[in-house]
Amino acid sequence: MRYCKLGALENVSGGNVSRLPFSLKILLEYLLRFEDGRSVTRAHVETLARWDPKKTAGEIPFRPARVLLQDFTGVPAVVDLAAMRDAMAELGGDAERINPLQDVELVIDHSVQVDAYGSRAAFQTNADLEFARNGERYQLLKWAQQALRRFRVLPPDTGIVHQVNLEYLARVVFEEQLEGQTLAYPDTLVGTDSHTTMVNGLGVLGWGVGGIEAEAAMLGQPLSMLIPEVVGFKLDGKLSEGTTATDLVLTVTEMLRRKGVVGKFVEFFGSGLSNLSVADRATIGNMSPEYGSTCAIFPIDEQTLTYLALTGRPPEHMQLVRDYALAQGLFRTDDTPDPAYTDLLELDLAAVEPSLAGPRRPQDRIPLKAAKTSFDQALTSLQGSRAGVKDGEGAIHTWAGEGGSVATTPARRSAGCLLDSETFELRDGSVVIAAITSCTNTSNPSVMVAAGLLAKKAVERGLQSKPWVKTSLAPGSKVVTDYLTKSGLSAYLEKLGFFLVGYGCTTCIGNSGPLAEPIAQTITQHELAVCSVLSGNRNFEGRIHPLVRANYLASPPLVVAYAIAGTMDFNPLSEPLGTDAAGLPVYLRDVWPSSAEVNAVVAECVAESMFRRQYAGAFGGDQRWRELEVQAGGRFAWLSGSTYVKKPPYFAGMTLQPPPLRDISAARVLALLGDSVTTDHISPAGSIAKNSPAGKYLSEHGVDVVDFNSYGARRGNHELMVRGTFANVRLRNRLAAGTEGGFTRHLPDGVLMTIFDAAMRYGQEGTPLIVI
Repeated sequence: MRYCKLGALENVSGGNVSRLPFSLKILLEYLLRFEDGRSVTRAHVETLARWDPKKTAGEIPFRPARVLLQDFTGVPAVVDLAAMRDAMAELGGDAERINPLQDVELVIDHSVQVDAYGSRAAFQTNADLEFARNGERYQLLKWAQQALRRFRVLPPDTGIVHQVNLEYLARVVFEEQLEGQTLAYPDTLVGTDSHTTMVNGLGVLGWGVGGIEAEAAMLGQPLSMLIPEVVGFKLDGKLSEGTTATDLVLTVTEMLRRKGVVGKFVEFFGSGLSNLSVADRATIGNMSPEYGSTCAIFPIDEQTLTYLALTGRPPEHMQLVRDYALAQGLFRTDDTPDPAYTDLLELDLAAVEPSLAGPRRPQDRIPLKAAKTSFDQALTSLQGSRAGVKDGEGAIHTWAGEGGSVATTPARRSAGCLLDSETFELRDGSVVIAAITSCTNTSNPSVMVAAGLLAKKAVERGLQSKPWVKTSLAPGSKVVTDYLTKSGLSAYLEKLGFFLVGYGCTTCIGNSGPLAEPIAQTITQHELAVCSVLSGNRNFEGRIHPLVRANYLASPPLVVAYAIAGTMDFNPLSEPLGTDAAGLPVYLRDVWPSSAEVNAVVAECVAESMFRRQYAGAFGGDQRWRELEVQAGGRFAWLSGSTYVKKPPYFAGMTLQPPPLRDISAARVLALLGDSVTTDHISPAGSIAKNSPAGKYLSEHGVDVVDFNSYGARRGNHELMVRGTFANVRLRNRLAAGTEGGFTRHLPDGVLMTIFDAAMRYGQEGTPLIVI
C-alpha cells in the first residue's frame, strides 16, 4: 500500500499535524497528494499543516474523490452536460470530450410519490405511476449512463441516495492502481443534496453543494474553500432507556443551531462515541444542514469497521481501512488524545430525552412531555396564518403575520367528515399524515425495529390508527424490508396502515401525495390547522403538503404512536393513545419497547447477507428500467414537446470570448423577505398548484392536473423552473404585505401580481432586479 504520509509533515511544517482535527487531516492529505506548484502549492500545504484553531488561516483548493447526485438535483446537471456537448459540437469541437473526470454516482430516489397507501398493492401502484410520470427524465439519465464516462446510475425503487451511499457506495478509503501498486487515500465527496453529510457518520468527509459547484467538481475543477473553523462536539456516556438516536439528533440540532455553526465544520469526539453505532452517527450527520454546518463528521474507529462488516464490504477492504487509518493517525480509540478545536460543546448522552421538533423548523425541539403545551402555543399563529386560505391552489392568500391585519382567535375548530362510510370529526391538531420516511431514520435499524415493536404491542392491545391518518412506510433500502419481514414486525405495521409505499424520499421531500378528497375538502372549507408527523429531517412551511400547516419531526416509533392517537393535541406521557378491547386506557409507556427488546431483534434479524443480496447487481435495475428504450449516441436526442426535459438556452449565441460584465443600476426590488427563508421558499420541490404560473404553463402544454408531478421532478425544464421560483405557498414578501404565496407588487404602480409575472414585466421594461 502506498500513501501520502501525514506524519512526515510534523518535522517540516512547524505545525502539530497529529493534533489536527480528523476532518482537516483529510483535507491536508488531499493537498499533499496533489501538490504540483500550480493548483496546489507548498504554501497551501504548510498553511493547513500549521492550522491555528484561534486564527483565520486562508483559502485552499479541494477536489473530492467523487460526486454524488440524486435525480431531482442531478437531472439539471445531466441536462447541462448534454447541452455542453451540443455547444462543443456547434463551436466545432469534439462533443464527446465533455465527460466527468471524477467518479459520479446518481441515485434515482426522489420521484416516487405516495399516491397509493394502506394496502399491499401500494408499492406496485406507486412504482408504476413513478415510471409513467418520469419516463422522459429516466430516458435522459439512462442515456447519460451509457454515453458519459465515469457516470453510474442506480435505477429507481432501490433506496434513498444517502442510505444507499452509507450502505453500499461509500469506500471510506479509496484504492487506485498506480504503477503496479495500490495507492490508498480517503474517500471524499460532494453531493447535490444538502444531506450528503449523512456519510460523515462513517468517517467520510463530504457535504452538499450547489449544481454549479458539483458540475465543476465533476469536470475536474478544484473547489476553492476557506480553511474552516472546526467546532469540537464532545459526547460522553450512553443514551438512557426510552431514548432514540432521533431524540439525540434533535437535541444536537437545537444545541448547534443556538451555538451558530454556519460555514463551519463540526467534529464529534469523546468516549461517548464508543456507545454510538454508525447508524446512530449517520442520523446526526444527516441533519448537518439543519444546524447549518458544512459537515458533521465522526472519526474512523471500531464502530466503523463493525458497520462495514455488517453491510457486506469485503474483508480485504476492511483491512485496508484499518491499516490506512492507523498509519495516518486517523483511527480513534478512547485513549486517543483530543484534537485541537476552534470551539467546544459537550453533551452527556444520558441527558437526552424523548423529543419532537416543529411545527415549522427542525431546530425547534420540543420535549415530548411538553408536546401538547407547545401545540397549544403554536396554534394561535397557525390559526392566524390560515385566515383567507381557501384552496392551496395558487390563489392570493392573506395572513396575520408580519405586516398583516387579520384578527386571530385561539378557539379550536372542528368539522365532521365522511370517509369510506365512516363519519368522524377533524379538528385543529388532527394528524392527517403519519410517515415513516427519509434516510435520516430509515437507515437506523434500532429505530425501525422500535417502530415495529411498538406496532406489535399496540395491535396486541387492540389499538388502531385513526381513519383520517394517511399512513406510509418508505424505507431507505430494501434491506429494511428484509429485516422487518424476518422479525415478523411488518405484519403489525401493516395492521396499523404502515404498508410499504416505495423505496425513496417521499413525504420528507414533499412527495406525500394527495389526501383523501373528503379530508382535503373538510380541511379547506373549515380552514383547519391540521398536522403531519414524519421521521424526516425537514418540516419547512409548505414542504410536506400544502394543506398541512404544522409538521413535526419524530422518531419512527413516535410516528406510529401519533397515528394511533390521531392528534397533536394531547400529552403522550399522561394521556392514553386509546383504549383496549376491555375499555381500559393504553398509554405510550405500555407499548414502548425496551432497549433490550430492540437490541435482541436487531441482533437476530439484521444480517450481512441481506446487504450483499440486495445490492448485488443494483445498477442493473428492474425490468422496467432494463426495457426503457434510449437512443444511442454521444449527444442526447432532445424530446420535442417534453415538459420534463428541455434543452436550456445557456449556450445560445455563446462565443469563445465572453462579453464584459456590466454594472447593475436603477434596479427594483422583486422580493423583500424576512428571516428563515430556506431553499424551499426560493425553489420549492413539492407539488405544483393549478393556478400558479407553473401550473398554468403545464395546462397550456396539455398536461392534466393529475399529471403535474412536482417541481423537483421537473427541474430539467428551465421554463417551468423559472415559473416556480419563489412559488412556495407559504412565502411572505413584505412588498405584498398581507399575502401568502409567491406574490409581489410591480413598482412604481403597486399592482399586485405573481413574482414571475412581475419579473417578466420588469424584463420587458428593461429594469434590473434584486432580491433582499
